[in-house]
Amino acid sequence: MTTTLLALLPSVVGVVVLAALATGVLLAFRVRGAWSPSTAILRGALQLAILSVILTGIISSSIWIALALVVMFSVASTVAARRIGWTIRTAGMTASSMAAGILISLTVVFTSGALQLTPRYALAIGAIVIGNSMSIATLTGRHFVSGTVDRWDEVEAWLALGATPRQSTLEQARRAVREALVPTIDQTKTTGLVVLPGAFVGAIFGGISPLEAGRFQLVVLASIMAAGAVTAVLTVLWLGPVKVKPTAVR
Repeated sequence: MTTTLLALLPSVVGVVVLAALATGVLLAFRVRGAWSPSTAILRGALQLAILSVILTGIISSSIWIALALVVMFSVASTVAARRIGWTIRTAGMTASSMAAGILISLTVVFTSGALQLTPRYALAIGAIVIGNSMSIATLTGRHFVSGTVDRWDEVEAWLALGATPRQSTLEQARRAVREALVPTIDQTKTTGLVVLPGAFVGAIFGGISPLEAGRFQLVVLASIMAAGAVTAVLTVLWLGPVKVKPTAVR
């Protein structure tokens, strides 16, 4: 036990220094929420520790893996809804948009034979796609709301000319989808040149050949892109019909 703690000590020191660096830079620039990176890292560390213990016992159980993915999805959709602006409607919109994108993407992956439907693969790719869909849903919703607020005079003008609520915000919706997908597209384009994705590196560290790790990562990237596109479009379709100026997101 003591040996294990000593082995972890350099990692703990490194993480603490990096967290302090991030917080220090934000404090120096007087950014609001400067302590958020540190609290996020602390929370992530606790959650990963708990998750590591849990997964050790359930990694081969289909039922427990499915339950774990449901919990992950529930948390992810809740976080996205809160970032956009929490209401029952927003929560339902976010959950349904993410669920559609994730299910369509993973159905293609497993029915096509790109990956075998095993508990390990389901957990690995499911968690990654859920996390990325959460980020894309959040960015889409926030871009749409802020764009609509900023261009509300234009939206009102379209409404006055007889356009439907959806038609009046169509440009903001398309822009929101495009902006939300930019990080995913850039990461995919630069994979192997600028970015070494975690799934790829983790697979190699786990003993898989670089060729097999590359195949897995390619499937993951395509899954994220497909799930993200569906999630983003459905999100703005839900948000699109605006009759009253929305509240600016914070």
